[in-house]
Amino acid sequence: MVMSAVPELDISLFLAGKESDKMRVARELDDVCREVGFFCLTGHGVAEERFREIYDVSKTFFLLDLDQKRQVAQPAPDIVRGYIGVGEAALGDMMGEDTPPDWKESFSAGPVDVDPADSYYQGPNVRGHYAPNRWPAQPDGFGRIWTDYYRTMSRLSSDMMRLSALALGLPEDFFADKIDRHIAILGAMYYPDQDHPPTPGQLRAGAHTDFDTLTILRPDEAPGGLQIQTKSGEWASVRAPAGAFVVNIGDLMARWTNDRWVSTLHRVVNPPHDTVLGTERLSIGFFHETNYDTLVECLPSCQSLESPPRYPPVYAGEYLHGQFTSQTRNENAVN
Repeated sequence: MVMSAVPELDISLFLAGKESDKMRVARELDDVCREVGFFCLTGHGVAEERFREIYDVSKTFFLLDLDQKRQVAQPAPDIVRGYIGVGEAALGDMMGEDTPPDWKESFSAGPVDVDPADSYYQGPNVRGHYAPNRWPAQPDGFGRIWTDYYRTMSRLSSDMMRLSALALGLPEDFFADKIDRHIAILGAMYYPDQDHPPTPGQLRAGAHTDFDTLTILRPDEAPGGLQIQTKSGEWASVRAPAGAFVVNIGDLMARWTNDRWVSTLHRVVNPPHDTVLGTERLSIGFFHETNYDTLVECLPSCQSLESPPRYPPVYAGEYLHGQFTSQTRNENAVN
């Protein structure tokens, strides 16, 4: 049995479509999101072969020489496309903490089905949310595999938003017109072997909350992994069953639900100090967002006279732009 600080949620009955089963799974989702905001997602229908493709091609990319990876470096803090090296980002900065840079590399991509002739993608507040992706020349097939996986995760995210609507007492299609041209980010987070001790306070990824609607992550089982902060303030490890995703609620969904659903603080810790080799770790995450012009304001089902809205309305694109620019460092990569 896999022991974890977070529960398991099987959505196979929801996807099968029987109304009574849909509502049962929706109630389970509501309970989990109220209590923890994290869960292991099973019964999702994503083929293992599809994940293995992106895992393998991403691992090959991160093992290239640094000069090759830097040919597709992220061009600006608010254009989340391409490669970021070790020491160039600090997730703890988003929480107002002055932390050492994260010991990780990453590669990110955005929407893959953008019609340049559609004026929606050229609006004055679009910023870099639909910027072109920066596919590396090597390894072969990288861009195709990432594009396919992005589309797969978009479909799964849409399913999760339909389920979320039911869980929040809304029509199943409530979010449909708010996410049909979403600005989700697909990211690969690579944590290299730590061949020398980290600096005091340095982690693979500093403590933070995600700022999206929901994150769908597929981690591996290498030492030094994901932890969440419990209500008691302690840190607890997250372990997912084979083939499962780890899903968590982000800040935008917490704002939408008036904190009925919890955006939980989490981090990625260092491997054991007596382990030097064989600790590299690769996680693939889909950070689901809404359309950039979606106004995120307290949902009617999440407010009352006793619980008025806690947050002012905010346009998703503007909110995310501010968060993107708060975590990127200008220092050179730390090796």
